[in-house]
Amino acid sequence: MGKKILIVTEYFYPEEFKINEIADAWSEKGYEVDILTQTPTYPFGEVFDGYKNRWFYKDNYHGMTVYRVKAVAGYKTSLFKKLLKYFTFMILGSFVALKIGKKYDYVFGFDVGALTGMVPAVLLQKFYGKPVTLWVQDVWPDSVYAYGFKKRKFLESILDGFVKFVYKNSSALAVSGKGFVKRVQPYVEDDKKIEYFPNWADKLDEDLTPFKFSQNEKVHFTFAGNIGTVQNLDNIIKAFDSLENADMQKAQLNIIGDGSYLKTLQELVKKSNFQNIVFWGRKPRDEMSRYLKASDFLIVSLVNKPIFSLTVPAKTQTYIAAKKPILAILNGDAAEIVTDNVLGYSADPDNIEEIKDVFQKAIYTSKEELEQFMHNCESLTENVFNKEKIIDGLLNLTVSSGK
Repeated sequence: MGKKILIVTEYFYPEEFKINEIADAWSEKGYEVDILTQTPTYPFGEVFDGYKNRWFYKDNYHGMTVYRVKAVAGYKTSLFKKLLKYFTFMILGSFVALKIGKKYDYVFGFDVGALTGMVPAVLLQKFYGKPVTLWVQDVWPDSVYAYGFKKRKFLESILDGFVKFVYKNSSALAVSGKGFVKRVQPYVEDDKKIEYFPNWADKLDEDLTPFKFSQNEKVHFTFAGNIGTVQNLDNIIKAFDSLENADMQKAQLNIIGDGSYLKTLQELVKKSNFQNIVFWGRKPRDEMSRYLKASDFLIVSLVNKPIFSLTVPAKTQTYIAAKKPILAILNGDAAEIVTDNVLGYSADPDNIEEIKDVFQKAIYTSKEELEQFMHNCESLTENVFNKEKIIDGLLNLTVSSGK
């Protein structure tokens, strides 16, 4: 049996993504794992300390060889540089993949960003016949249109052709959301495997002392994660501010994280003199347990666009693992997870009045209801979003795709 696996991913350690844990787990099982990626720059768009942004070099991660290519920095506030970053990895990564790819038995693509990042992986099937498995976290072409590109005939034709090329030259597909299956199927052959493997929760340090959000006792609502335009925090902030004053004094909205839209939101809160809304900035992942523990409700939210109704943000599973009630301010799969499993409350992301009502309902939730939400979260983590089962399942899919 072949033992060599090449992981192709735009993001890898010290960037914080689940592919780091996959690489570790597969290596511990005896597979020889190497990684093809870029110089680390996420999320700030700047090269990490200790790394040089060279055209090509090798480093080591827990005994595994990491092949790195140059990354375009400064993309946090520049769409042009962000697009250039994607195409740079596609081109440079493809050259490196074709140079080193013959020696591997299996190829695994972590498709967490632009689909262009999977070209280095699928070229190894097209040219060398290597079995390639992709774990799809973001569906193209839907996400391209969701981020503001106009759906014109010429662009649609190019994107559809590109997506078909990538999926055709893969052996098997895993998807992180059940709703992704119907969006991927039109681009693949009928006999191609498409299996559901959700993200698992980030590991939480249960021994950490809870953070103190306020001196007075309040109901704390917390959003934690990337702060961009698609997170719909405008409507959440406006809905929270529309609470009656008596309810407002009992609650606080905490926003933890960083992103391209952070300053805009801070200016909105300051200019409008919104009360009891606090921005805490970005916090280290290994300390997040402190903030989740201190929260009464955790918020997962996205704007109302078709692609996002199929998306389950990775933070959802972490929130569930934290055993905290959830406010799902979005439509589709993530909202259904919360409502079907009775993990908290949900609201239409476009309806500010409905979001306000959910905040109010949460403020007055009984202790018994809170305990039931928490119990349901614990059960779901053990049975569905189990890290070991998911990683083993992805490995079995990768290996079986070569048979």
